[in-house]
Order: sequence, then structure tokens, then C-alpha cells
Amino acid sequence: MREGHQGTGPGAITPDGCAVELYSRLPAGAEPDVIAAAVPEGAHILELGSGVGRMTHPLLERGFRVTAVDESAEMLEHVRGTRTICSPIEDLDLGERFDVVLLASFLVHAGDAEVRRGLLRTCVRHVAEGGCVLIQKEGADYHTDLPRERVDPSGFTVRIVSSEPVGDGVNSVRAEYEFPDAVWTQTFRARPMTEEQFEQALEEVGLRVDRRLTEDGTWVSALPVS
Repeated sequence: MREGHQGTGPGAITPDGCAVELYSRLPAGAEPDVIAAAVPEGAHILELGSGVGRMTHPLLERGFRVTAVDESAEMLEHVRGTRTICSPIEDLDLGERFDVVLLASFLVHAGDAEVRRGLLRTCVRHVAEGGCVLIQKEGADYHTDLPRERVDPSGFTVRIVSSEPVGDGVNSVRAEYEFPDAVWTQTFRARPMTEEQFEQALEEVGLRVDRRLTEDGTWVSALPVS
């Protein structure tokens, strides 16, 4: 288990506190549409932190080629119809380049700044000339106005219960997912970033923001600095 991360509930728990069965139940939401609208038709996507394929499968259905990477073998067992690679993202070096590198799930907010740098360096290492890196970041109010909850139309409730400072600009976040037949919790560390701090984090590794893909700014396209 990664430091500061833990999870509870039925089934296998990954090193960052994610429950495999939980993620196999969560809907993809609007993310595949955001990605599809931002990249060329049929692009080859390197999906970093694919989990059980929540976004992988909808992207495959839209005609994209996807290479799915996750550090959890239990997660990858659920991914079907494409190439999978079991590896920590920050250690990945495939010797290949991709049209699109995808870093979703707020991974850019890793509490350990060196891990964040490793994640972003992996993005730079694998993006092709003329390609792009798509990054999902936290909304401006992610760590405030807590606790808050959302009832999903499919019948489960997700709560962000708390976000407490633990030092060095890092917060310990606790989330709960309540289904009619099971409850999961996840505790993880996240580093809130202002827009300026986010752009500086990209610049550190040779990336720059190209454009924002959503009105709330939670999805951005970044390009290598030429």
C-alpha cells in the first residue's frame, strides 16, 4: 500500500486504496466523450492508470486503439479486447510513442511531488511528435465545502467526506461509495494546485497547456515544449 493510502470494502484493494469490485461497478460518465472530441479519429491512446477499463472499453467501442497500463494485476484482469501492461506508471518506459497519452483520475495531484514528476515524465516519454497529453485535474472546489455527496442515477451514492492537511501542501482525502449491497471507502493523499501551480508542474517536465477541454477546466490538453 502506498503511504497515506488505504481502502476498505469487499474484494481486492490496490496499492492506492482503490477497490477493484467498486471500480468495476462505476459508470464511465462523460469522460470518453471528452476524450473522443479532443483527439483524431482512430488515434492510438496510451491510457495510464486504466484500472478495470472503465474508460478503456468505451474508447475501444469508439474505434480508438488503446494500450492500458495499471499497477494492479487484479484491475487489469477486467480489461478486455486490448493490450494491457502491469507496471507503476512512473516506472514505465515502453520505447514506443503514442498519438495520445491519457492521465486521468486526478493522478496529476499525487501527494508525493516526485511521483507526480514521474507520472508526467512518463507522459512526455511516450507522446509522439504532433501528439498530445490529456490530463484530468481536480475542480477548483474539490477540497472545500465538505462533506458533499452525489447520488448517481444508477443508484449509488458517492461522498467526499473530508480533506485534511497533512503537511507540505498535501491533504488526506476520504471518500465513501455506498451501494444497496456494499460500502467502500478510500483514503488517499492529494496535492491541491492552483492554475499557476499546475502549469508550473507541467513546465518542470517540458509540457505546456494547449487548451482546456471542458468549461470547468478539469480536462486539459498539453503539448511537449518544442
